[in-house]
Amino acid sequence: MAGDLIIGVDAGTSVIKAVAFDLQGRQVAVASTPNRVLVGPEGAAEQDLDGTWADTAATLRVLGERVPDLAARTVALAATGQGDGTWLVDAEGRPVGPAMLWLDARASRHVQALRETPASRLIAARTGNALNPSMQSGQLLWLQAHQPERLARAASAMHCKDWLFFKATGVRATSPCEGVYTFGNFKSLAYDDETLALLGLTAMKHLLPSIVDGTQSHALLTRSAAAETGLREGLPVVLPLMDVPLCVLGAGGVAFDAQGALRHVGCSVLGSTGMHGWVTDNVAAIEPSAEAGYTIAMPSPGLRVRLVSHMAATLNIDWLVRLLGSAAELAGGTALPRAQMLERLDALVLSTAPAQAVYHPYIAESGERGPFVDANARAQLSGFSATLGVAGLARSVFEGIALATRDCYAALGPLPEEIRLSGGAARSVALRQMVASVTGRPVRVSHREECGAAGAAIMAALSIDSHASIHQMLPQWVDAYLDEGVAVPDPQETTLYDQIYQQYHETAQRTRASWGALADSRRAHLDATAQEMR
Repeated sequence: MAGDLIIGVDAGTSVIKAVAFDLQGRQVAVASTPNRVLVGPEGAAEQDLDGTWADTAATLRVLGERVPDLAARTVALAATGQGDGTWLVDAEGRPVGPAMLWLDARASRHVQALRETPASRLIAARTGNALNPSMQSGQLLWLQAHQPERLARAASAMHCKDWLFFKATGVRATSPCEGVYTFGNFKSLAYDDETLALLGLTAMKHLLPSIVDGTQSHALLTRSAAAETGLREGLPVVLPLMDVPLCVLGAGGVAFDAQGALRHVGCSVLGSTGMHGWVTDNVAAIEPSAEAGYTIAMPSPGLRVRLVSHMAATLNIDWLVRLLGSAAELAGGTALPRAQMLERLDALVLSTAPAQAVYHPYIAESGERGPFVDANARAQLSGFSATLGVAGLARSVFEGIALATRDCYAALGPLPEEIRLSGGAARSVALRQMVASVTGRPVRVSHREECGAAGAAIMAALSIDSHASIHQMLPQWVDAYLDEGVAVPDPQETTLYDQIYQQYHETAQRTRASWGALADSRRAHLDATAQEMR
């Protein structure tokens, strides 16, 4: 039994999970701890660095309580985490204030100003990515303008996974992921001086950690980190990519045909946010957009994943559930438990007619970032009459999430031959069918419970040479968890949704000016109110 487990950690925005896998990819046990987001003025969204590490260590200790002899049996540890954001650390390894998360909207104006210059297209061409407020580049510009004293104290600008790796090993490093797609060249997978100059961040180059390939190297767990986590000193610790590309890997987004050629398979991760894309081995053919999207290295030579994300996926269903619960309470009743409400909604959506209204699911307070970037974007319901009831409203919300999915894929090019679906929304039969009919593509669900942690564990297995390649690992670690059943598009509904989609897309583009005017009115009102209070 000795040496038969790999631990993958996924430090998400709201939950930190530690998962033990055996060497065949089977999940042995999982432990989790809620993560805390500190919300502040002007769109601030932060986390405490020391708190995030302490919670990660505590989660690993709980995992140790659930798995006999975990420390002795573990051959490697890899911790991925939420992407983007800015985690500043000083020369002594102490946090320099709280981390700015990918949710933080304070850099929006700085990023928008840069997007309106010719540099925006040049940056996208080099990095493979469109500028958005989630990225560390815009947050560094905001810090430079508003909190320069913090930058003066900082020695390293890390991301979540980099911070966890540093606390575990004492090594300052990052992967060929956020650092490259923000400050580098997506072809060379290295930092790029011209990119830094275009961003206006040349003076901050010293903050960027060294780039290491976690599939080729690892560091060792320090004595202090071993004491905190309950694992053994000297355990190989791997620095993986951030969570999204690893979710794509773990959910089946890398697929080969019988001849070994890469298939054009889509992968959608529908959680609180929605992430959609596909993996390519034709790097030379990638044409990045300055409007929206990511180009991210995968943990296999020559592979990149092209991704477009929308800020709110199941957040829209959460809103719908709260709305219906409030309506029930207003009528003198009691709101149903969430799980029961979701089950009823699924059945209701499937039983009612399609396209009774058109819903744009831009419900996130920070606006939208895919397939366009607009911090002022807001959700809207249109095209309905007095006959619209709860069933039609619910179906419109589900359709809106599926339409946003198609909109993101359309921004990348031709729709994939098949879509692999994961995330919390993958459990919804109704949403699976909506995605299939709206895109006109079959949808297959991954039943892998923790795709991000599994992707991290795959990288760890490659790093310690327990497996030769991702290609070799896919059958047991990934393909075995794909549902044999497939959600097939309804031909009549697909014909209807083809027409609805065009209106959906064009309406969003036409409404952007109105969102901006509405945001200006709200800001003016808030400023006037604040002035009166003084």
